[in-house]
Amino acid sequence: MSDNLHPFRSHTCGELSRGHIGEKVRLSGWIHAKRDHGNLVFIDLRDEFGLTQCVIDISSSLFNSVETVRIESVITVTGKVVERSNETINPSIKTGHVEVHMEAVVVESSADVLPMLVAGDQEFGEDIRLRYRFLDLRRNQLHKNIQLRSKVISSIRRRMTDQGFLEVQTPILTASSPEGARDYLVPSRNHPGEFYALPQAPQQFKQLLMVSGFDKYFQIAPCFRDEDARADRSPGEFYQLDFEMAFVTQEDVFNAIEPVLAGVFLEFGGDHTVTKMPFPRIPYKEAMLKYGTDKPDLRNPLTIQDVTNSFRNGGFGLFAKIIDAGGIVRAIRVPGAGNQPRSFFDKLNDWARQEGGGGLGYIIFGEDGNTKGPIAKNLETEKISEIETKTGTKNGDAVFFVSGEVGEAERFSGLARERLCTELSLRSGGQFNFCWIVDYPMFELNEEAGKIEFSHNPFSMPQGGLDALQTQDPLDVMAYQYDIVCNGVELSSGAIRNHREDIMVKAFEIAGYDRSVVEEEFGGMLRAFRFGAPPHGGSAPGIDRIVMLLANEPNIREVIAFPMNQRAEDLLMGAPSKVDDSRLRELGLKLNLPKIKTSPNSV
Repeated sequence: MSDNLHPFRSHTCGELSRGHIGEKVRLSGWIHAKRDHGNLVFIDLRDEFGLTQCVIDISSSLFNSVETVRIESVITVTGKVVERSNETINPSIKTGHVEVHMEAVVVESSADVLPMLVAGDQEFGEDIRLRYRFLDLRRNQLHKNIQLRSKVISSIRRRMTDQGFLEVQTPILTASSPEGARDYLVPSRNHPGEFYALPQAPQQFKQLLMVSGFDKYFQIAPCFRDEDARADRSPGEFYQLDFEMAFVTQEDVFNAIEPVLAGVFLEFGGDHTVTKMPFPRIPYKEAMLKYGTDKPDLRNPLTIQDVTNSFRNGGFGLFAKIIDAGGIVRAIRVPGAGNQPRSFFDKLNDWARQEGGGGLGYIIFGEDGNTKGPIAKNLETEKISEIETKTGTKNGDAVFFVSGEVGEAERFSGLARERLCTELSLRSGGQFNFCWIVDYPMFELNEEAGKIEFSHNPFSMPQGGLDALQTQDPLDVMAYQYDIVCNGVELSSGAIRNHREDIMVKAFEIAGYDRSVVEEEFGGMLRAFRFGAPPHGGSAPGIDRIVMLLANEPNIREVIAFPMNQRAEDLLMGAPSKVDDSRLRELGLKLNLPKIKTSPNSV
């Protein structure tokens, strides 16, 4: 091309307007759509910035080549910008008032027949989407999600830097540590039989940075955990805003990160409202009672109450027996649900059984003041009145009940609260509702193993310090641990850290680890604590989950450029993959694969 235009583009495909009419331009992009009208061929040319309609008529010598080129081929178009006629204006795109009359066309790269369409909203299966992720990423919504992710990370980085946080990168190849999930291991060529581990989180390194005299640290940190996929958790790897601060209390940490999160959600959340600062602080025990979970969705107006005493020694024998065995009864009042048809209650009972429960008990408080339901028929009138008063029930409401061992009843009442909210469309829209869950127990009892374990984060400072560990029942000790939750999604766990060797050794001793194990697993951090460690704390909100909420996507894969599937496979690149014997010998490794069971009829 001998003109003075750039060889590929003078403008982007989202740039042209009436102000460019009459100009000769050059555009490059993908053929998004093509319409053949016989004597005219229209092409919608797409790049990252938008679409431009290009047209060629049958009189052009290029007509046949343009007519046969496939969609998603990459072409360069040169031509004049002309105004569209009134009836062909497309107000839904920025370039909709103009089009380019093609004078020259270069096919930069021809596309094969597509395994999946890029244009349109047609749904495709996970396998094909991940195997051809480069095509999937061209699709409008996913492309926007990745752009949003970039903008969110840039905004977070700016907000953290403006607060005086120093960005520091911590190692990717490190030592294995027992942090709750399985490590990904990397064999060492120079040290046969020994392995690096990919970090589950930069936990120890960020604490060591505080010991090293840095006041505020952060990074957008990659983390690696060999765990199963969920809708809000990607297998293999994820990213978090990892940060730590020296000489801080729990409230100082909250005051530092709340403006960052609130600011990002206000910046990218459209017309959604965001919880005003300071975010609500909900103690763990209160969250488990009122919401049945430590990840409450506060858009759901329903709450749970304990009504165990109202059923104790009562006429409803099933619940009375459960209470005698140490169980509890929880109630969920649902305003107006008493007016629902019988089929509504039957459907909920079926759902409860599918979830592993015995059913979902209920009392209907009729508009006429009468009560209905199996529980109402068997429970004493004064006990029903007690429940009515305690739950604030009015005529026309219904109260649902869950009974069982404490942990199971809490879990199931949380599920029932969410199910009732969904069934009756009670959830508020247009909101990002944040809260902190605080005062987590330091330890919990593993009933199967019959031993005490860390419940949350082994590096946390117990409330009351060493004295609490020495004098209190371990199950009564609370920690300076906290989670931040938004719309029922846990964005982050954090804690004020244990910065003293004596407290750390005692905490691990209670959890069944003697000093030698602590020295072996966390020797680097213990050595650092012996040379002066400041009180410090931090948190690590998940980047993927933040973007998932802002993009209103139900699955985290929709905000990750190249995610794995649910089996932790990269279908695009073919990972994990086998390596040849020479590589294994170089690393001093020999495979010991599990035997594959075969059926008696297999050949």
